[in-house]
Amino acid sequence: MAWPLTLGTIAFFLAVIWGAPLIRLLKTYSLGKQIRIDEPTRHRVKTGTPTMGGVMIIGPVLIITIGLNLAALMGNTLIGRSILVPMGTMLTFGILGALDDWAGIRGVRQGDGLTARNKLLVQVILAFGIACALHFVLDLRSIAIPLVPTKIDIGLLYIPIAMFFVVGFSNAVNLTDGLDSLAGWTSAIAFACYGVIAYLQGQAYLVVFCFTVVGALLAFLWYNAHPAELFMGDTGALALGATLAVVALMTGQWLLLPLIGLVFVAEALSVIIQVAYFKWTRGKRVFKMAPLHLHFELLGWSETQVVQRFWLVALLAGMLGIALALV
Repeated sequence: MAWPLTLGTIAFFLAVIWGAPLIRLLKTYSLGKQIRIDEPTRHRVKTGTPTMGGVMIIGPVLIITIGLNLAALMGNTLIGRSILVPMGTMLTFGILGALDDWAGIRGVRQGDGLTARNKLLVQVILAFGIACALHFVLDLRSIAIPLVPTKIDIGLLYIPIAMFFVVGFSNAVNLTDGLDSLAGWTSAIAFACYGVIAYLQGQAYLVVFCFTVVGALLAFLWYNAHPAELFMGDTGALALGATLAVVALMTGQWLLLPLIGLVFVAEALSVIIQVAYFKWTRGKRVFKMAPLHLHFELLGWSETQVVQRFWLVALLAGMLGIALALV
């Protein structure tokens, strides 16, 4: 673990040193967050805070990963092909997120970004390509079940399942990104957990990748700590969610992802339940507001209380997920 942890530290310093220049650049071009009018009143002060901070995470991760695996990538080895999948996922979903952020700030749908239908369509197309790469190129087709000694081959069923996880978690992390540090901390915990799982399974290249992401996330959190100077935006949230799903799929321990990513699942389910119940009852609500973190804010929790309690839940869920991966 010495090498992955060292690289995580290097990723932190590579990312953190250009955080301040990035914030200045984003401010120069007025790339600030637009706050929804129906959000809690206390969020209004966040209007104009620089967004698209996900590039601060994605850049160092890709630079370090390419540098470490250049020979394997050029030689088209198994490790090269393997590491290319999470890298490609982070880059493509990051580009999609950046387009969404840009559309929300400068496009005709300011404050909203790309239409949900168009964004989902692109996500599904990207997820299909990623799922095919995992299945046909890396020959991944199994599921690991706790207490079952051998992995179970599920054949072509792996592809739609992989697509569901990639699309689902890219959106789930995006929904979680609503309070200062919330998505950053919960993502860092989830990647660290899968880094440990990969280490226990001997997937050295994946361990390095996971802790490189953790280091870059910690650098982002330096500027995203309350009150945030920088938001990750869809640029970071979509990329992190999709990449986390790919890492889980590559370990074979993707059945544990809903547990390790419990906060993300809860946030996404709260939105689904809220919308479905609202339509079914023609106007009634289960939560005061969705996603879930807004519900607790309206119950009277401070932003700091919500974030700290949510990441404590994420940490406990991650610990349990690692434990189940061991049995």
